[in-house]
Amino acid sequence: MSDVNAPKWLRIDLDCPEALLEPVTDLLGILSGSGVEQRPVKNGKSRISGFFAINDQEDHTVILTRLQEELAALFAIYDVKMPELTTSFMADQDWATSWQQFFKPFTIIPGLVIKPGWEDYEQAEDEQVIEMDPGMAFGTGKHASTRLALQLLHSCLQEQPGKTVLDVGTGTGILAMAACLFGAHKVIAIDNDPEAVTVCTANTANNDLAGTISCSATALEDITETFDLICANIIYNVLVAMLPDFYRLLNSGGQLILAGILEEEQQDNIMHLAVKKGFSTQKILHEDEWSGILLVKHPATDVG
Repeated sequence: MSDVNAPKWLRIDLDCPEALLEPVTDLLGILSGSGVEQRPVKNGKSRISGFFAINDQEDHTVILTRLQEELAALFAIYDVKMPELTTSFMADQDWATSWQQFFKPFTIIPGLVIKPGWEDYEQAEDEQVIEMDPGMAFGTGKHASTRLALQLLHSCLQEQPGKTVLDVGTGTGILAMAACLFGAHKVIAIDNDPEAVTVCTANTANNDLAGTISCSATALEDITETFDLICANIIYNVLVAMLPDFYRLLNSGGQLILAGILEEEQQDNIMHLAVKKGFSTQKILHEDEWSGILLVKHPATDVG
C-alpha cells in the first residue's frame, strides 16, 4: 500500500539576480516540466522556486545534482557567483493544479497575448493569442529580452511578411510561434536541449502551428538551408560564437535579431564584431538593462 503522505514534489528555491531571471527560469521550467514561481524583484534579486515531481529519495539526489551542475555552468557564463539552493518536500498531490490560479493571460507586446490553456480569453480583432502552459516554462514571456525580440520580429514581418525564419535556441517556441502569427511563411526552430524541443513541439501543436513550424535538436553548424530572418534570444557569449553561422545562413539582405544582450559593453562589443562579419545595424531597442539588436547582412565578402 502506498503512503499517501510520501513526498510527491521537490521544491528548490534560490535568490536569483535580476539580470539572470530569464535564463534561470527557463532552465528550471525545462528541467522540471512543471511550474516556476517568481516573486517580485527586491534589491536586485527575485526569489525563484522550481517544483520537481519525485518518487523517492534517489530522484531527489539526481535532480538536485543535475540542477546544481546546470546552474553552475549558467552562472559561470555570466561570471556571477551561484546562489545557495534550498530544498523542501511537498506531499500535496493537488499542487500540480492548485498553483494554476496564479497564471493569467497577459499582453506581452501590443497585439500579442500569452494565455494558459485552462483560462478563457476573448480575443480582440487586433490581437493574436499564443497558448502556453506553465509546465512549459511559462514565465519566459515576461522577461524584457523576450519582449525586445518580439517587438523586432513583429516589425520585420509587418514590413515584409512571407519570410522564412530560423529561431535559434527556441526554448518554449514563443518566438517561432509569434513569427508564424506575424506572417512568416516557414519557421525552423532549433535547440540543443532535447527537452526544450519536446516543449516547443507540444506548444506548436497546441497552437495549430505544427504545419508551419519544425522543431528539432539540429545543431546550428549542421544547417545548410538559408533564411530571410534569424532570431536568437540567448546569452552574449553564445551569440558571439554563433555570428559566423548566422552570416552563413542568412540570404543576402537578410535580417538578424539578437536578444539576451546587456546594454553598454556587451551591446557595443557584439555590434563591433557583427560589423566586422558583414552586418550593419538597422535598429536597437532597450528595456531595463537589456538590448535588442536588429542587423542586416550585406552581400560583402566575410572579413571576419
